[in-house]
Amino acid sequence: MEVHQVEMVMSAVRESQYPTDGLPEVAFVGRSNVGKSSLTNVLINRKSFARTSSQPGKTQTLNFYKVENQVFFVDVPGYGYAKVSKKAREDFAIMIGEYLRKRVPLRGIVQLVDARHLPSREDIEMYNWLISDDIGLPVLVVATKADKISRGKWNKVEADIKRSLQFNEELSDFEIFSAETKYGKDNIWDWLEARMLDGSEFDTSDFE
Repeated sequence: MEVHQVEMVMSAVRESQYPTDGLPEVAFVGRSNVGKSSLTNVLINRKSFARTSSQPGKTQTLNFYKVENQVFFVDVPGYGYAKVSKKAREDFAIMIGEYLRKRVPLRGIVQLVDARHLPSREDIEMYNWLISDDIGLPVLVVATKADKISRGKWNKVEADIKRSLQFNEELSDFEIFSAETKYGKDNIWDWLEARMLDGSEFDTSDFE
């Protein structure tokens, strides 16, 4: 998709604050500083529309970006919040869990992992939850920061990540991505567009 129009519509912490127009939504999840904002900016052809932060855990809301009036990208607070209180982590977990389990327009979930490292315990736990019956949505695992690794090692990186996650080929897809070179952008958009077209239209009265 060629993106010309994008707007940050709202930041939400509860269902009553979510959009009510019924557009399909795709959630982006991952550890703090894994590159969610960088991926979003590449996908929407902006340099700094989605804000990056040097402070892990700073994003504490679900941020809804409306893209081309066709889909919402939903930036989910990063997990693995080293400098966030236990109470805040619990609040985030409740908010994220309710959104991912119950949100009707949600069509798919993109989980970001750092290509430079094996998935963390939190990455593995999140992946296992996302592909469980509790969620039941298509999942795309995106290995970010691939430009930091020589191209000749990418196949090994993919194999190592999949092995650590015990990757399920039937329930999820995988893509290598670099925000620097934009490698993987087109494939990720192909996956997103397939999710946007998957299923019937929503009755917006369901959200009123």
